[in-house]
Amino acid sequence: MSPLINDVLLWTNIPLSVVAGAALHYRARVRTADRKAADSDRKAENASAELDQAVKRIAAREEEARHFAESRLPALVYALQHGTPPGYGALLHLELRGTLTAAAYESVLKQVAGLLEDASKQAEETARSTVRATVKSVQALLYEQQIAITRLLDSEDDQRLLALLQPVDHTGNQLLRRLLVLGVIAGTWPGRQSSNVPVVDAVRGAMSRIRDYQRVRPPRPSHLYLAGRYVEPVVLALAELLDNAARHSPPSTPVEVHLITGAQGVSIEIHDAGAGMSIEAEMQARRRLSGDEFRLTDLRNPPSFGHLGVGALARQYGFRVHLDDRSVHGGTRAVMFLPQALLAEAPPPDETAPAPQVAPAVPAAPSRPADPAAADAASPYEITHDGLAKRRPQQSA
Repeated sequence: MSPLINDVLLWTNIPLSVVAGAALHYRARVRTADRKAADSDRKAENASAELDQAVKRIAAREEEARHFAESRLPALVYALQHGTPPGYGALLHLELRGTLTAAAYESVLKQVAGLLEDASKQAEETARSTVRATVKSVQALLYEQQIAITRLLDSEDDQRLLALLQPVDHTGNQLLRRLLVLGVIAGTWPGRQSSNVPVVDAVRGAMSRIRDYQRVRPPRPSHLYLAGRYVEPVVLALAELLDNAARHSPPSTPVEVHLITGAQGVSIEIHDAGAGMSIEAEMQARRRLSGDEFRLTDLRNPPSFGHLGVGALARQYGFRVHLDDRSVHGGTRAVMFLPQALLAEAPPPDETAPAPQVAPAVPAAPSRPADPAAADAASPYEITHDGLAKRRPQQSA
């Protein structure tokens, strides 16, 4: 082959190799572009998914904030207002547990609970202090009134005037009873001192402090005596139970009182002929009589604090009170159990028992007190520095 032909063939082969190389180059670039496009698509999909997750997280936090404001926080306030253990509730979206959002809500709830509890305690203490101060001042005035009435009854012979004074004296006794019960639930205690008295006399003393005393049928005489330290608390609690029985039964029906002696003590049963109590009312009465802690600020309007006072007295002095529907007249039965520790030995037969210092006698036909000692027994008591009543020492005959 001639050199010319060889030169032609050489120049002819050069473009073919270049074209092949260029084709390979461009194919590689296309593949690279495809890979980048695929990567971009994957990144776009991932970004879209992350965006969706972010939107869901934002929506969850918004719903959680609404749940916090509309459910968890009001539930906490309600629990604190009603004296139940504060609960912080559960998250609406459990996937938020362990996050800063959940921790922030928990912190807010704890701070609110602490502030509300502190404010509630301060309000309760202020209420109790106010009530104690009011009771102390009004109590002193009532004792002064009793002194004046007792002196007038002792010195006046006009039967017409005595007839007018007896209802005033009786009303004063009822007012003093209610005042003492209010003082009890505020943290003061009846401090009248008394000698040992028959349990029957304690019942009669309680009768003298209620409006419908004529309807009460006292128990038969008994040899049982009540220790002097417990006379006033028992009389005060019995008066509330008798008053409750009389007010919640027809005015034409009796309220009977029975004494039942047992090996562990004595039970005083009060039977009325009322309509009885609903299940809810009975449960509430039992809670109040249990002596559990309560708040003055929880009392509603109009306030009902008789059973609260009885429960507080029972807890403080060691007797028990409960209500049920076993009245012999179909109404409600109230039972006060006095354990042996509250009872005392009867005095020897030849020993003259002092005049009971339980309460003024049950109002009867107006008459001038014949026994000065009886008038003195009805006289008021001194008030100690803490607002408790203090009985003056009885003079020996």
